[in-house]
Amino acid sequence: MEQRKLGELEVSALGYGCMGLSSAYGPPTPRPEAIAIIRAAYERGVTLFDTAEAYGPFANEELVGEAVAPFRDQIVIATKFGFDIDPQTGARSGGLNSRPDHIRQVVEAMLTRLRTDRIDLLYQHRVDPAVPMEDVAGAVKDLIGQGKVRCFGLSEASLASIRRAHAVLPVTALQSEYSLWTRDVEEGGVLDLCEELGIGFVPFSPLGAGFLTGTIDAATPLAPGDFRAISPRFTAEARAANRAIVDLLTTIAQAKQATPAQIALAWLLAQRPWIVPIPRTTKLHRLDENLGAAAVELSLQDLGAIDAAAAQITIQGARLPQAVLAQTNR
Repeated sequence: MEQRKLGELEVSALGYGCMGLSSAYGPPTPRPEAIAIIRAAYERGVTLFDTAEAYGPFANEELVGEAVAPFRDQIVIATKFGFDIDPQTGARSGGLNSRPDHIRQVVEAMLTRLRTDRIDLLYQHRVDPAVPMEDVAGAVKDLIGQGKVRCFGLSEASLASIRRAHAVLPVTALQSEYSLWTRDVEEGGVLDLCEELGIGFVPFSPLGAGFLTGTIDAATPLAPGDFRAISPRFTAEARAANRAIVDLLTTIAQAKQATPAQIALAWLLAQRPWIVPIPRTTKLHRLDENLGAAAVELSLQDLGAIDAAAAQITIQGARLPQAVLAQTNR
């Protein structure tokens, strides 16, 4: 697979988002199946695996640690700190915690769960307004000096926070939501800032939490525990209205002998050479479909046509519940 650079890290053009194996989309995937899909991704050339202490909590890091153990030194593990999580029970308070002493404690636990001696890419999951960014970046810089972390990243951060962090410690990657139906990072100048500072960009939910695959409609049931059941963009009314973006992808896909998911991912890959999407899936055939997007070529004319058509579509519903959005772009 084509390789791309996130700062100093070289990774596959498409990574693998591990969150959905343990949380957010309903019941966890049975462990043997989850390990099998992670290993299948590696066998197909994927070298970036994305997790976080909050996924589970803790269960996803443990899963990833076991799954990648046979090829740990051939991949990049990305994980995240920043939520206030009880280290004993895994209970979440709903708040944030990026105090330097907490970061140090969290990283020690992460190393154990991930069965490794270093974290390749450590993100602050959400910017904590109670802790100066300079202190956060300074704490991660110390961990890099100790060899426990290789690179620093931010997630859903504002332009000001990115600049403040980067002034203390070069930011290797920014992870935020980005897809054909969520383009805030274009409109807010985030991509331009990443280009200016040499920061790689990792879009999460590059397939719109599954919607852009074309397999979800207004009547599709959502499992208990699936975050989409409380997402404004996934009400039955919003799903019905938002099928217009899927219809656009389907039209392009037919012309390219591809699938809507492949066009959605190929479009992201074409935006910048330092963008590395991390689609999730629990199914082998979907994994192969997603990775096939790397071979789909979209010309400048194709991209212009997609953008022109997408500009005529108004996406209905906020991308996340308001309480979650309140912790972004800080």
